Amino acid sequence: MSEHNKTGQVMAVIRRQIAARALTPGMKLPSVRLQARLSGVSTSTIVEAYARLAAENVINSRPGAGFFVAGPIAPLDLTHMTAVKERDIDPLWISRQALDAEDGKLKPGCGWLPSDWMYEEGMRRALRKMARAPAATLADYATSANSLPLRQLLVRRMANQDIKTQADQVMLTESGTQAIDLICRFLLQPGDTVLVDDPCYFNFHALLRAHRVNIVSVPYTANGPDVVAFAAVLQAHSPRLYITNSAIHNPTGAVLSPLVAHQVLKMAEEHDVIIVEDDIFADFEHRPAPRLAAFDGLSRVIAIGSFSKTVSAALRCGYIAARAEWVEALIDLKIATSFGGGRLAAEMMLQVLTDSGYRRHLEGLKLRLAQAMKNTHGRLQQLGIRPWLMPPAGLFLWCQLPDNIDAVELARRCLRDDVVLAPGNIFSQSGSASTLMRFNVSQCSDERIYRSLQQALSDQLR
Repeated sequence: MSEHNKTGQVMAVIRRQIAARALTPGMKLPSVRLQARLSGVSTSTIVEAYARLAAENVINSRPGAGFFVAGPIAPLDLTHMTAVKERDIDPLWISRQALDAEDGKLKPGCGWLPSDWMYEEGMRRALRKMARAPAATLADYATSANSLPLRQLLVRRMANQDIKTQADQVMLTESGTQAIDLICRFLLQPGDTVLVDDPCYFNFHALLRAHRVNIVSVPYTANGPDVVAFAAVLQAHSPRLYITNSAIHNPTGAVLSPLVAHQVLKMAEEHDVIIVEDDIFADFEHRPAPRLAAFDGLSRVIAIGSFSKTVSAALRCGYIAARAEWVEALIDLKIATSFGGGRLAAEMMLQVLTDSGYRRHLEGLKLRLAQAMKNTHGRLQQLGIRPWLMPPAGLFLWCQLPDNIDAVELARRCLRDDVVLAPGNIFSQSGSASTLMRFNVSQCSDERIYRSLQQALSDQLR
């Protein structure tokens, strides 16, 4: 057994003794020499084990006296000894289910790729480079707008989508979600009204509710928001913001048409509405779709994005592109709420995005998703589950369930088989998607998903 494993084994034994109350708070541990004899390892192994347990605050050292169990005893937790009330399926339900899923639980309802589909090779190369980075990169705060080279790279990437901007119009955030949160803090007051698509990304609902604003919605079509309904909502509710996806819409996979984009921008100008365009799925496109930010020139459109879907969800790095004066105010707000930002994450992301293999990774990923889209579509159709439309790219199928089956009940039934689904109404502000379901095709390869769906559908049709 290696010395490292021996150290871990000694630590595990001591933890078990503490958990079993064989060692209680304040009790002295055997000396290093005695513990080494008892454990059959070297004294250096015990020194390392005690040092690491002390670093974890499991034990503490008293100079000249030895090592003692830290306290106090953890109180008995009765919450796990009673039945847990079943939570309503709301916008945060799917996130909690998917994020907390244990190994073996299947997640066709989650919003991200499997870990082995991500750019692991490039991440490992970037980590090796970062290990040799200057001390300041590893230890200091970022500048207020964060990495200039990364912001310059983002400017060039946005130019490929006909979005003309410059580095002083771009700031980095810790995620796309933080980007929206900062914009809401900057532009909204409690009681303001915000317009979203129906359906839309469910966390928009959760985040906006946290800001205590009124949420109204507009039906989303295969070409973008319903322009007649859009005009009526603007007239009736005077929203301050409109938050949307344009390129690959979540959850429908639809793509905004140029005609609808121009109509939306014209109405937004007439009613003084600011638009937040979430572009998180840009790298999944086969060819660039119309962008509101491109037509508008970042006048009243704020573009946001991140790389959690194609690079790594663990490496938290997003961005905001907007008017330069708005970016200045948003940087002040970011400093006030989170101070320096993630310098290490930004430098890592720059290494990854400029890696020679990233383009090949994306091309392979798009082909893999296209095949998964075809396979998932075929398997779902065998069960009578049909897509609302066939998306040109991306990872989602927005599907109609057969015989008007209730998606929430289907999700609850499949959860008993450790299958996490995403029922339609968590995406719908109006509650009009009760028989719809979003499927992530990259997470739908396991045969158990279809067996669970088939059984659940049969149970509900009885």
